Amino acid sequence: MSKAIRCLTEDATVMALAIDATDIVARAEQIHQTSAVVTAALGRLLTAASMMGIMLKNTEDSVTLKVNGNGPAGQLVTVSDGRGNVRGYATNPVVEIPLKDNGKLDVSGAVGTEGLLYVLRDTGAPEPYVGCTPLVTGELAEDITSYYATSEQIPTVCALGVLVNPDLTVCAAGGLLIQLLPFCPESVIDRLEKNIADLPAMTAMLSEGKTPEDIVAHALAGFEYNVIDSYQPEYHCPCSKERVIGAFTAMPTEDLRSLPDENGTVKTTCSFCDKVFTFTAGDLEEIIRNRGNKK
Repeated sequence: MSKAIRCLTEDATVMALAIDATDIVARAEQIHQTSAVVTAALGRLLTAASMMGIMLKNTEDSVTLKVNGNGPAGQLVTVSDGRGNVRGYATNPVVEIPLKDNGKLDVSGAVGTEGLLYVLRDTGAPEPYVGCTPLVTGELAEDITSYYATSEQIPTVCALGVLVNPDLTVCAAGGLLIQLLPFCPESVIDRLEKNIADLPAMTAMLSEGKTPEDIVAHALAGFEYNVIDSYQPEYHCPCSKERVIGAFTAMPTEDLRSLPDENGTVKTTCSFCDKVFTFTAGDLEEIIRNRGNKK
């Protein structure tokens, strides 16, 4: 089961959030049957979205991350609620490109190094907050860091990692997000920079059995801190037949009647979980009648 913790130093100058997202990313791979490099890319974005969801003020709020890069994976989309429960997809789930010279998966090659990162926060306001920054590297961790620095002016360190087994299953996935809070002194920044410089790769720590607690302890070595939140986020999609009916209800009658195929049925597939919902022409007529009765 995936686990995330959020910590705050006793002097309230540094926030650190660490997550073991292995089960989340493994579930995404099972649903979408992604190739190794897309598993790594989508897994990193799922991990980032889960951490950013946990940082929302209310559990009913949500955050959506969209990456529109110029790479072959196409658009990557992830959505998290305020508990870190997350879902996502890639436009092209199967991409085969050469490994990097160091033998690692070429995430930036799949995502692209040119494009945009969108952050949409839905907090129940009439309009969601929308932030947008250019991709920096396409490796995603650096792009999240750049987003916070550029769009929100919050000094942030983001580390993301996904390790894929030869059989394409997920060995380890997780992330770390550290933010400097207002009035953080230079002495704290200097110590934190040294800790981060000595921090092993995220997948190395997780594959060695390190927990989110261990990761935070390494990142905040020398600091007094407290765990303020603990979560067990999951890959979760809230789609349902009722939601599809709601979407159909909003369609014009002519468009709705044009949907059935030659067999008299229409199938809709959820992009996030690949669940298929089937409706007959008779079902659509009932939706039309019910819509008329409500007027």
